[in-house]
Amino acid sequence: MTRYVMIADLNRCVGCQTCTAACKHTNATPPEIQWRKVLDVEMGEFPNVERIFMPVGCQHCADPPCMHVCPSTATAQRDDGIVTIDYDLCIGCGYCMVACPYDARYKVDEARFAYGKQPSATEALRFDEGTLGVAQKCTFCADRIDEGTARGLTPGIDPEATPACVNSCIANALQFGDIEDEHSNVSELLAENAYFQMHEELETETGFYYLWNEE
Repeated sequence: MTRYVMIADLNRCVGCQTCTAACKHTNATPPEIQWRKVLDVEMGEFPNVERIFMPVGCQHCADPPCMHVCPSTATAQRDDGIVTIDYDLCIGCGYCMVACPYDARYKVDEARFAYGKQPSATEALRFDEGTLGVAQKCTFCADRIDEGTARGLTPGIDPEATPACVNSCIANALQFGDIEDEHSNVSELLAENAYFQMHEELETETGFYYLWNEE
């Protein structure tokens, strides 16, 4: 079996938002929609305060709350763990947006572009009208993964089969790979570092891990 996961090393992330820009460029999301965003978090008490940057987005849970509430079966989970939305089946009810504990789902009812009513060249090339009026979210760039693996490439190793946000990270803070392969890049990182998952108490078994070696 294969289960793709993403790792964010909070010790390396510099908060540059390049991953956010890469995601928007790849998916042509509206100006206010960020499938991949970076939170600016302050920790501790004065004078011992520190600042960390935390990439967030769809957590691709093993037990996705969004999928269980979907009345049209539009939200589904692939065998490789990626949680998907079938825009043709989605009725835009928004139940999944309420059920998601990670605030990672969005709904856009009309086309909006970065520079007004007309799309830029990149937006025109990548914009999908099927995303209007339905739920949308990060897909771990499933299309890149599928096209890459069909050519024998390895997600997380070969850029053409790896999510755009991971490829763009200037600090090498984002990693992607198959956690079921004990020799994969992600498995080795998790074996060698302290980590946590967001809202572990919900037992959704997220597919997004955060490395954090607190000193």
